[in-house]
Amino acid sequence: MSNSADSPGTGTSPTRTRRFRPVRLLTLGVFALAGLIFFTSFDTAKGTNIRTDASLLKLSDLIQERSHKNGRLDESLGALRDDVEALAERDDGSTKAEDARLAALEKAAGTQKVKGEALTVTLNDAPPNATAKLPGYPEPQPDYLVIHQQDLQAVVNALWQGGAKGIKVMDQRLISTSAVRCVGNTLILQGRVYSPPYKITAVGDPDRLRGALTASKAIQNYMVYVNVYGLGWQLDDDGTVTLPGYSGTVDLHYAKPVK
Repeated sequence: MSNSADSPGTGTSPTRTRRFRPVRLLTLGVFALAGLIFFTSFDTAKGTNIRTDASLLKLSDLIQERSHKNGRLDESLGALRDDVEALAERDDGSTKAEDARLAALEKAAGTQKVKGEALTVTLNDAPPNATAKLPGYPEPQPDYLVIHQQDLQAVVNALWQGGAKGIKVMDQRLISTSAVRCVGNTLILQGRVYSPPYKITAVGDPDRLRGALTASKAIQNYMVYVNVYGLGWQLDDDGTVTLPGYSGTVDLHYAKPVK
């Protein structure tokens, strides 16, 4: 008897069907998945170490650098504007009535200094380990302990409602197109970035300004968080102060449809 695998009575060998074992399929799948993960990691990292937050630190540094640069540009623009106005006052061919009208418009626009009695409101985050100070209130969520955009806007709106002749947030004068915006735990105002505590100074009748702050429903709600969780609130009489004129750009930037 032959030990060959040939079929009896034939001179040729039959074709064998090669079967893939489940282990081989699993191995191929693992290698394919590993290759996909490697490629995705490489494409995401772009040559950087994605296991650290160095890129986030670089972005934060860039934001701070741009903020300082914008501040320097604002100061330079303000100085140039003063020079232009000084030259224009020498002899621009205008009448006294026209000069008076221009001065009134500049004052209303917020580009001129304004002097008078003032109040300053200071808002600050609560301590990170704050707990509920009064019974019946839940323990604070992280969101309860930080200043939000609506808190700043509520103070600004109330001061305008109280007849403020001018308002300064931090070191910048507000005008009609100023937007008080918060991103995370920072304030972005006219291209510059600020961290708490936030100071809002208003020139006007102190009694009217205080009354408007007290009457504001939004500020009444904020005061609940002050009393319960320790959010910062401070109201100071500043006496007579001079607010700077707005020194930034007055050009409007807006979206345009794609042609």
